[in-house]
Amino acid sequence: MAIIITDECINCGACEPECPNTAIYEGADDWRFKDGTALRGKVILPSGVEVDADAPMVPISDDIYYIVPDKCTECKGFHDEPQCAAVCPVDCCVPDDNHVESEETLLNRQAFLHNE
Repeated sequence: MAIIITDECINCGACEPECPNTAIYEGADDWRFKDGTALRGKVILPSGVEVDADAPMVPISDDIYYIVPDKCTECKGFHDEPQCAAVCPVDCCVPDDNHVESEETLLNRQAFLHNE
């Protein structure tokens, strides 16, 4: 499953540089699929949706840091545990019950994002 940042977030930013997929963004910041990945131009996501990896996407939160579920791999393929949760001083990076995914799905996403 993806990780979510709860509203207990204190906006310290400790999590953002730890994400190997660049899936974490500051509140109100636009995000792009290309950020921190090998994706460029028109791509078809594993879900079958076609997107422009270079296009700015609407922020998921305007107030606190947020994680893009379609870019989150729970650090599978990089680390033994989600690094955002490991460094969060207030423990607000938690599993997202709305995005439950298998380890295989997360590893496939990691390979897709980084063209491995």
